[in-house]
Amino acid sequence: MVRDAATRTLAHGVGRIPGLRRLPLLKVLAIGEVALLARSHLRKLDPDERRRLIELLRTGRGRSRNLSAPERDELTRLVAKAEPRLFAGSVADKLSPVPLPRRVVQGRRRG
Repeated sequence: MVRDAATRTLAHGVGRIPGLRRLPLLKVLAIGEVALLARSHLRKLDPDERRRLIELLRTGRGRSRNLSAPERDELTRLVAKAEPRLFAGSVADKLSPVPLPRRVVQGRRRG
């Protein structure tokens, strides 16, 4: 019963998103996996930090020179807390047909 409702909801959503029917299913699954990984890494920030990160990104508009030095430092700290290296390695591991070594996914060990 729950599965039927989920299938109907998914089918309804596919019909409402332009171009989604033309995407191969594996690409849709890969996009979903990456979205879940991104969500888990953003959850490492508390809600106030997430709001501040978005605010700094909007203020900077993709250019660090649009931010003051303290804002750049704060942005660097917030991004580092979300662990972008681990995120990139996890995405590569999810999309790879073979398991990747730990050093590729997590980076080298720090003493």
